[in-house]
Amino acid sequence: MADGTEASGFAGIPTTTLADVLGRERVMDIGIRPLWQPVPRIAGPAFTVRCPPGDNLMLHAAIHRAAPGSVLVVESGDLDYALAGGNVCAVAQRRGVAALVADGLIRDLAEVREAGFPVFARGVIPIPGGKKAVEPLNVEVRCGGVAVNAGDVVVADEEGVVVVPSACRDDVLTAARAKLAKEAGETLDAWESAHRTRIDRILRDAGFEG
Repeated sequence: MADGTEASGFAGIPTTTLADVLGRERVMDIGIRPLWQPVPRIAGPAFTVRCPPGDNLMLHAAIHRAAPGSVLVVESGDLDYALAGGNVCAVAQRRGVAALVADGLIRDLAEVREAGFPVFARGVIPIPGGKKAVEPLNVEVRCGGVAVNAGDVVVADEEGVVVVPSACRDDVLTAARAKLAKEAGETLDAWESAHRTRIDRILRDAGFEG
């Protein structure tokens, strides 16, 4: 399982670059978005949580168990009740949790924004969920359409949320850094020339004239 130190190398990698390396299946859907702006890029190992609709017990349990630097990733899909509020996010932040990524809703957004705690979720609603359903922590969950396991590296910024499987973490980081280095050494003129050549070739091969 990746720890916060092992995941820290991803803090300098945009989600756009990781999406190019990993492909669509590792990118959460557009409903999982930052709830305040400008949000910093975050990167950390996933601490996974499963909450049934209408219940947030296990997220409230997770904030006291997640290691510093981790990202809480919550499977819920509940659009009727909030998973967390200002105090839950404040305690998570105080304990060193890097961010909350939730397939659901929160409340007390003004408090969360003022504290600067990064939350990526589907939105806000003022009514809290119940606290009855016990579920295991750090099992595979599905968030924003992506399967997430404990220790996978979660990278999130204003462009979206990408999940890097822990098994290929080092290879993905190497490929992403190589891609960034190549792009940094390329001028816009060089990019434009290569881009036009590629597009024109595709059009020509498809029989386009014009």
